[in-house]
Amino acid sequence: MQSRRRSASGHDETKVGLKTLTEKVITAAGVKPSVAVKWERENFGIYDAIEPLQDDIFSQVYPHLNGDYFQQFLDWLSQQLGSDYAILQIDQAPAHISGAINWPENIIPLLQPPHAPELNPIEKLWQFIKKSLKN
Repeated sequence: MQSRRRSASGHDETKVGLKTLTEKVITAAGVKPSVAVKWERENFGIYDAIEPLQDDIFSQVYPHLNGDYFQQFLDWLSQQLGSDYAILQIDQAPAHISGAINWPENIIPLLQPPHAPELNPIEKLWQFIKKSLKN
């Protein structure tokens, strides 16, 4: 079986959960808007990697975002790639650059500059998803 390289994939994680968000709304004069408040703070984490040229999305949901779950995601992603390999663009979050991370042979990390999320293509996906998840 021949191995092929995938183009650089963007990787990131996000936390999704239940929490009340407040924003401005337009109402008639003298009318006070009301929104049901949910005080629970249930949440979960999503690790994603995208391959923009082939429209591939690799996504896993975990109860938390930490180094252990990031390692599980990398191991799962490595299995999904099979004999392919990927260059995975990552931010410099401590869980991503920890010496405890065992990078699979078919995943090559590419560190993006600190404080530059606009360089990672998956950030646009998070903005799109979270924009529609209000209230």
